[in-house]
Amino acid sequence: MRAILLLSLLVSGAAGAQAVRHVGPAEAPIAAAVDVPAGARTVYLSGNVPDVADPAAPAGSVARYGDTAAQTRSILAKIEKQLAGLGLGMGDVVMMRVYLVAPPGQARMDFAGMMKAYSEKFGTAAQPARPARATMQVAGLVDPGWLVEIEVTAARKQEK
Repeated sequence: MRAILLLSLLVSGAAGAQAVRHVGPAEAPIAAAVDVPAGARTVYLSGNVPDVADPAAPAGSVARYGDTAAQTRSILAKIEKQLAGLGLGMGDVVMMRVYLVAPPGQARMDFAGMMKAYSEKFGTAAQPARPARATMQVAGLVDPGWLVEIEVTAARKQEK
């Protein structure tokens, strides 16, 4: 009996060359869970912040970086470029943490603005994979003009 159990574990381990699985309803903008198989390559990207959108705008101002949607687009473009440099893509993102600051004069973060830009990169016909994600409002980021910071974890099954 022990030999059969050991053999079944070895066989299931060999079959463990499964792809990363994104779990959850197709209509949801994020995955309920992402199953990363043993042996997958995992990459952690530090928090990314937006590039300057308007160099003529005052330093430390939201106008310098754009609204929440513009900042999110800028950051996702940077993340996409970083991942490409590592041989990965946006479909390999398994976890995302989004930190949002309320725009000046507002009490709450602009979740809709972030989702507008996010939805252009995730859950599309061209890129259907959706990461697990946490989104939170924070009091502030290093530059007072930044409304968004995003960090991601990406994973891909190792090619043999």
